[in-house]
Amino acid sequence: MLSAGLVWAFWPFEPAGSVAETGNSDLLVEAGEPPANDASGPAPGLRPSELVGTSTPVAIPEQLPASLSGTSVPSGWQRVDATGALIPTSQLRQLFEYYLSALGEESMPQLVARIEQALSQLQEPARSQALETLGAYLDYKLAVADLEMAYSSADPADMERRMREIHALRRTWFDADTVGAFFANEEAVDEFQVAQRRILSNDALNPEQRAAALAEAESALPEPVRTARKQTRRFSEYEEVQQTLADDPQALNAWREDAFGAEAAGRLAELEQKQQDWNRRWQAYSSARDELLASSGLAGPEVEAALERLRNSHFNGAERIRAKALDSIR
Repeated sequence: MLSAGLVWAFWPFEPAGSVAETGNSDLLVEAGEPPANDASGPAPGLRPSELVGTSTPVAIPEQLPASLSGTSVPSGWQRVDATGALIPTSQLRQLFEYYLSALGEESMPQLVARIEQALSQLQEPARSQALETLGAYLDYKLAVADLEMAYSSADPADMERRMREIHALRRTWFDADTVGAFFANEEAVDEFQVAQRRILSNDALNPEQRAAALAEAESALPEPVRTARKQTRRFSEYEEVQQTLADDPQALNAWREDAFGAEAAGRLAELEQKQQDWNRRWQAYSSARDELLASSGLAGPEVEAALERLRNSHFNGAERIRAKALDSIR
């Protein structure tokens, strides 16, 4: 079975909605909780946008948060026009979310400081405009979190109302260019999903009419989104082919090359090999771990030290973090 993580690690396109849309109520709480070693943190109840451009210095750890270790900072967001003004892009939103995804590992002031550090690459007026956009984005996410607290129902009508209100919130916090750059693909998918639900629930349509209506609704999606959906369906088909051709590697590779092209098929085969290698080592580690836990008379700290040594013998640095996280939920 091709895991979702493997699919998106392989496929470079970021689908609409893959940037976290859900607001984060921790934005407000976290803003008032400076790290223990930082007595200069903001006052409780500070709005997230008030963290941007503050004159109070914030200590940034030298190392990235563990969840960002080994990853690449989004690029392509430094676009400006002929006057030096910022051009909003989806990559700028990706930069914000890249760091904000580590909320909990670092405080909100620290993450905002990291984003500000990245934005310092820009010259004026683009730098100030980017900082203003960051402040608006933080407050927008908090507003989304507040809105979602009012919606706990999975009723389609409530879901559509929630969507419409979020769309309206965006136009409250951002200008039209920024809304388009940050959310255009995502909103197109939202509208498609609304249309899809209506079509699927319309009992007056026969199967042929329903299929035609769905195809027409999908054709209205932006081209990158249609391509991503096509590739997602192709990956679903690939999972079935994997099982069918599990004993015929040459035939499976030929199918991959025909479906995805030679270069992409090579990347996919390499990723699958790495996943299989991980699976083998994880199974070996799991057996050794279970044997250790069942047979040892070690105390708590001694057990953890023994497990740490065991993880070190099976995995490299980044893999050890993953293995430890898996151990914590077993």
